[in-house]
Amino acid sequence: MKNKNPETEQESLYKDLDQMSVKELLTNINTEDKKVPQIIDEQIPKIEKLVKAIVKKMQLGGRLFYIGAGTSGRIGILDASECPPTFGVPHDMIIGIIAGGDTAIRKAVENAEDDTEQAWKDLAKFEISSLDFIIGIAASGNTPYVLGALKKAKEHNIKTGSISCISNGLIAQEADYPIELIVGPEFLTGSTRMKAGTAQKLTLNMISTSVMIKLGKVKGNKMVDMQLSNEKLVKRGIKMIMEELGIEYDLAEELLQKHKSVRAVLLAQSKNQEN
Repeated sequence: MKNKNPETEQESLYKDLDQMSVKELLTNINTEDKKVPQIIDEQIPKIEKLVKAIVKKMQLGGRLFYIGAGTSGRIGILDASECPPTFGVPHDMIIGIIAGGDTAIRKAVENAEDDTEQAWKDLAKFEISSLDFIIGIAASGNTPYVLGALKKAKEHNIKTGSISCISNGLIAQEADYPIELIVGPEFLTGSTRMKAGTAQKLTLNMISTSVMIKLGKVKGNKMVDMQLSNEKLVKRGIKMIMEELGIEYDLAEELLQKHKSVRAVLLAQSKNQEN
């Protein structure tokens, strides 16, 4: 049964925001934000199970899909889009989908989140299968677009997770691995782009980073598969090579130019040592 008084819609703990000074606004917003990590900490056992399930699927060649509407959809797309440059994975390995399509990334699309059928149509474009994994993201816990996706996924034997910010939301009831981040009322009543959005972003960072590490995309604490797409990242790659191999800048730069990635340099040097 749908929650009649979701935590995300509760009255703010603060009154007369429009009468506060700038310092008071900033201090009070920050006070609320500080509550988020503790809420996430309480959910780590469930997040751990979710990550392990995702890794298992992706080790078999599956993909990870994030699906959401509004702020939740945008946060999913943000996390997905940062994985290829950070970990050197293909752009179709972690995919973010938002109700209303790409237009909705920048501009709200009217009634898009209320369509229970469109989500599966959007997923079907990617020829989704039981090898893949879906995480539905909805602060309200009841977004029809997301709920429709999870229900269809179950019919097609596709494993799912959910990230919501209310107790006993419909998407949590539908998901195999539900995560409920009950951050409480927002500083600005109902504005889930605040604490709820922060909680979702932090949790997705944890999930994607942990998954990538377990898939071997990190060596030690270094992003050895990152894409060298600008001067800053090239210099970071050179520094990694210097530290790993104990060599000077010029040689590290030469090796990186030759092999095109930090991992390739380290593998080449390891083979040379074996020979």
